[in-house]
Amino acid sequence: MARPKTTPLTADELKHPHELTAPLIGDRFTCPAGMSKAFLKDKEGNGLKVRVTANGAKAFVYEAKINGKVFSKTLGRFPLMPIPEAQAKARELATTVKTKKQDPRELERQQQEATAVANAAAAALVEADKIEAAAQAALTVVNSITVGEVWALYVEERRPHWGGLHYRDHIRKAAPGGEPFKRGTGTTVEGPLFALMAIPLRDLTAATVEAWAAKEAKIRQTSARLAWRMLKVFLGWCEEQINPVTGEHVYAALLPLKNPAKTKKSREHLGKAGTKSDALQREQLGVWFEAVQKIGNPVTAAYLQTLLLTGARPGEIIGVRWEDMNTQWKGLTIRDKVEGTRVIPLTQYVSSLLAALPRRNELVFSSPSSDTGHITEPNHAHTTACTVAGIDGMTLHGLRRSFKSLTEWLEIPAGVVAQLMGHKPSATAEKHYTVRPLDLLRVHHEKIEAWILEQAKITFDAKATPGALRVVS
Repeated sequence: MARPKTTPLTADELKHPHELTAPLIGDRFTCPAGMSKAFLKDKEGNGLKVRVTANGAKAFVYEAKINGKVFSKTLGRFPLMPIPEAQAKARELATTVKTKKQDPRELERQQQEATAVANAAAAALVEADKIEAAAQAALTVVNSITVGEVWALYVEERRPHWGGLHYRDHIRKAAPGGEPFKRGTGTTVEGPLFALMAIPLRDLTAATVEAWAAKEAKIRQTSARLAWRMLKVFLGWCEEQINPVTGEHVYAALLPLKNPAKTKKSREHLGKAGTKSDALQREQLGVWFEAVQKIGNPVTAAYLQTLLLTGARPGEIIGVRWEDMNTQWKGLTIRDKVEGTRVIPLTQYVSSLLAALPRRNELVFSSPSSDTGHITEPNHAHTTACTVAGIDGMTLHGLRRSFKSLTEWLEIPAGVVAQLMGHKPSATAEKHYTVRPLDLLRVHHEKIEAWILEQAKITFDAKATPGALRVVS
């Protein structure tokens, strides 16, 4: 038996088809010198060829003409792919191209598209399952969210728009109590709204609020009435909250269509607030100033006198800063619940009061022991001073009322007083046509201050050292 040839196939031999065998491909089929690649045709005539490159890499390829153009597809590398497997793949492609007259590339593209669509559908199904699961979990969380959790978000979101006292009221009305008093013995009581904080928001119905109002009205009607007003505003805020991503209302679905705190029964339980008339009379000014100036804390004493002499709301000046005092133009910038801020004249007596205060931080009415940096609960010291002076029922807001009432003695224009106090203009001419600069307001304001000090028999020397005040009996 003759030995098989081991010499490389010549260029002429490569022009003819051969019966593909492993020795033929492995031993004799090489790339002729000077060529980058060469091909060895399969004798079966199925379009199968073996390709060899200059570096000796060999692979099975299928070649055919489709629409006059050569179509070539690599089937696998030799010897990793057996010859029968390559021949079978070539026959399969030949059937597609020659018999079925189809382009394998188009079939492959269609198959890839179908696979991609199937994969996308499967992924979408998985994602839909995830979204549904997340939605169910979110729904469970939303359904169980309590009034207290949303209240905390509400207070924090609205805090920049509130004064310090208003913010503190919201904290106290929902506080659990049990905290030891900073002064004296005992602990704080729970706020009127605390009973509602643990209730899921979706369970805060009109009936729930009415039952709460009926109970609280028997214990502390005035405090509960203020808490009820806070609750109404809070629920209105809940109705307006929108998810910026989905555009959906966050809490509206958990609440009734009508604000559950706005019911006739709740209003009847809590009653109406009586008209307050606490105001200092002209003849009470002397004893009031004397008692206030004897308060042990000079910062509190200055704060109370500033309240009376400016007619400001208690929360508008308690947080005033040193930078808010413009000594050059004699103006004082204070918080305004209507406009945000307003500038009032810095009158001589008030300027002297403030200049004499210690500069412990950036706040004028500072306190070294307060978390806020300014004095807290000045009403306690004021109540004590009023008791000493024999004046009953005078509140901090009553000092604002006193300022307005005392200006009646001087026949100060109502628009001037309203502008000083931060009231909205009440007439078209006042709102659109009357413009009062700070200097004009100062003329009237200093007149009011001088008259109040005169009635209190206080001699004040504007040229003296700041804080050099005395009471003349």
